[in-house]
Amino acid sequence: MKLENERYVATFTTKGGEIASFTDKVTGIQYMYQGDTPYWSGKNPTLFPMVGSTFNKEYTIEGKTYKMKNHGLIRYMDLKELPSDAGEVVMGMDSDEETKKQYPFDFHYEIHYALQDATLTIRYRITNTGNKEMPFTFGLHPGFLCPLCEDEKFEDYTIRFANPETLIQVIPDKEGKQPYREKEVSLQQIHLDYALFEKDPTLIYKGVKSAYATLSGPKGHGVKISFSGYPLFAVWTPKARAPFVCLEPWFGHGDFSEVKEDFYHREGTMLLSEGKTFTCAYTVEFF
Repeated sequence: MKLENERYVATFTTKGGEIASFTDKVTGIQYMYQGDTPYWSGKNPTLFPMVGSTFNKEYTIEGKTYKMKNHGLIRYMDLKELPSDAGEVVMGMDSDEETKKQYPFDFHYEIHYALQDATLTIRYRITNTGNKEMPFTFGLHPGFLCPLCEDEKFEDYTIRFANPETLIQVIPDKEGKQPYREKEVSLQQIHLDYALFEKDPTLIYKGVKSAYATLSGPKGHGVKISFSGYPLFAVWTPKARAPFVCLEPWFGHGDFSEVKEDFYHREGTMLLSEGKTFTCAYTVEFF
């Protein structure tokens, strides 16, 4: 599956409904991390019905204990290509007996891709097809190659918000023994440095008001990711020399320490009524 215009070509895979590649046909630049290094086998998974995991990797619904892998179900599923309009790629899946062994709810999931000029728009539709309220959260995890060009370094790159921000940074306890703490920070840009992620393995911010953030390097190439409406924005790379960075809009987060609340009341959990559909979107402009 692919979308293509005169300048760019994007390809997609049914495994997780992910972007397989996004290439500039003129410069030859590949923008998407390919999952081809020892640092991370993922690429750009969808996080549903959980961002991260519960603290003890299991949870209880109506007295029964369930387990899901990190970041939920979709990233591990083989989706089906669905009928779509010209210029669009759509994939989807329905819950089944196997998914309900991990997550006891009926749902229909769709991801829609559309390419216009240099911008890829990604839209999501999640419908509760069951007969009971469905608790879930949702997040995005796109990985972008960094650096993008020869003779550049990771440390040459900057993430810049559209406007100056006063944010709450979420700082988990590395040993998971204490609840996370919050720190107010004022910034507009983050100069990438592997040392940042040694201190805080994931940079997590609440309260971003900017409509977008830009990742760019010294040769003028990068991405602009638009994410209005997402309560959390995270930045992650796994360790020094990993040649990528993930820019992650989230609606909720995993447990950073033991959480006493049940699955319906964890921070960031949303409730979807029977027959209702949750929708959201984001865009990536490549340059």
